[in-house]
Amino acid sequence: MALDALSMVPLVNELRHALLGGRVDKIFQPNKYTVLMTIRQTGKQHTLCISIASQNSSAYLMERSMENPLIPPVFCMVLRKQLEMGRIGDIRQREIDRIIFIDIDCIASGGKIVTKTLALELMGKYSNIILISDGKIVDAMRKIGENNSRVRTVLPGNPYELPPAQRKCNLLTQSVADIITSLKEKKEERLDKAIIATCSGAGPYTAKEICFSAGLNVSIRINALDEKDFDSISHALETIRTAILAPPPQPVLLLDDNKKILAMASFPLHYLPAATSLPFHSISSMLEKADTLLGSYILPDKERFKKFVRNELSRARNKLDKLEEEIETAENADSYKVKGDNLQTYQYAYSDRKNPSITVPNIYSTAGEQITIELDQRHTLIENMQAYYKKYDKLKRAQILLQDQKDECLASIRYLESIESSLYASESLAEIAEIQKELINSGYLHEKQKKNSSAPPSRPFQFSAPDGTLILIGKNNTQNDRLTFKTARPSDTWFHTKDIPGSHVIVQNGGEPLAEETIRIAAGLAAHFSKARDSSQVPVDYTKVRYVKKPAHSRPGFVIFTNQTTVYVNPIDPQKAKIPDSKPTT
Repeated sequence: MALDALSMVPLVNELRHALLGGRVDKIFQPNKYTVLMTIRQTGKQHTLCISIASQNSSAYLMERSMENPLIPPVFCMVLRKQLEMGRIGDIRQREIDRIIFIDIDCIASGGKIVTKTLALELMGKYSNIILISDGKIVDAMRKIGENNSRVRTVLPGNPYELPPAQRKCNLLTQSVADIITSLKEKKEERLDKAIIATCSGAGPYTAKEICFSAGLNVSIRINALDEKDFDSISHALETIRTAILAPPPQPVLLLDDNKKILAMASFPLHYLPAATSLPFHSISSMLEKADTLLGSYILPDKERFKKFVRNELSRARNKLDKLEEEIETAENADSYKVKGDNLQTYQYAYSDRKNPSITVPNIYSTAGEQITIELDQRHTLIENMQAYYKKYDKLKRAQILLQDQKDECLASIRYLESIESSLYASESLAEIAEIQKELINSGYLHEKQKKNSSAPPSRPFQFSAPDGTLILIGKNNTQNDRLTFKTARPSDTWFHTKDIPGSHVIVQNGGEPLAEETIRIAAGLAAHFSKARDSSQVPVDYTKVRYVKKPAHSRPGFVIFTNQTTVYVNPIDPQKAKIPDSKPTT
């Protein structure tokens, strides 16, 4: 889901208009996919966001702000050393390709001006940001060695080589007649695929728009078209060319009913008439909106901790399965005592080491049923009897120990599931740092916590009910404890999903009766910020905060409570339900 190279043509013009001659003031790297460059112009300051996230590799002027880690990654420090205080000399596109070059004039030793180039290869999962000086690679966000690619390596010190060029027609400079001639050669191809294979930089959205404008089905084969059809395609190509070259651009996002992006381009799209069309005043604003909808921004360490917790949960669940098998075996302990007692009774009738098993009347059966006793022929009958009694004693002791281990394993699973839910709700570096500290203190994560003394304290979600009542929602276990036992008053109301990991929700009603709508909203929010967010009719308990207690030495977020009422609600997404945020309290 990204702009094709044709739509990047007006994007490059937009960036040139805003950034040429500007000074690179600051460089940040919020995560391993994104670089931010603050560029200062006369009386203005722009933030260039460069993202190589596969779902929306892009470069655009960003309006919103991003949190930055206190310790910058190595690639960020290299860019700062090489480019800060330099001036933007040129921004250009490699022909009609998804590669943008930013030339930055920097002052080298001796006052000499040296031009360094930042190559933005915005090609989906193959995207990269490469710093080049004198034709050689200084550093790259993604280093590619010979083990990863036999065609092209990207390593510091290597000469910079462009990706292989595609021999296609340039829609913006070549005549439409030449393009049609080339298109006719692809006789067996579908029309949309043939357009992509013919026109340099044309992606699926552009190809489908050309087909729609020409009044032709995308799946029709080239050899099934007549001259009138090719005339219609020629007119559609001219229309697309004009839309790309004629200022100003008219960028648009096409969304489905669930706000999922269906298409994006720097010109109007009509081939999906049922989709919701979002027009924008600039390509940058469209790409920023797309980033928000696609969730391209990922907090540093968030994905790492998600993967870590998933692995720990998998291990804990596998351990639980094995414990349940052992408990099932331990529950059969009495069968070993029965065999031992029968062997003791009938041992006089058999010889040592002669039979692999014996079948005798069970002394405990009133109906005279037979019992088969397996024997180890390496041992005597007495030794076999002792082995059965020893196994019985071991399994009887194990029943208690295994049950304790099972309870501990279940507690670990519930705790890890609460961490998993916390990671879903976390939106800031401070919240991720709190989860990291919690994992370290709980003994799951064996690493030193990064220093975050200057990081702002995390805050819970805050929403307003229709009657103005404030609703607070913890984003992690640390916040949950702080919210329930320090922020909330004893007369406030506490909500939590019943027997399901999730956030603590506090309604600050101060003992006043709660409106039914407020209860429904608070319970729905509790369901949304829990493991059951994708379920329906989720059970949610609520009670006064005074009835919520934290057992001594219990894990973060764990509480016990009484006097609760249970309601069943569907989860409420605050964004979709348009529940207003409340201003943070001090």
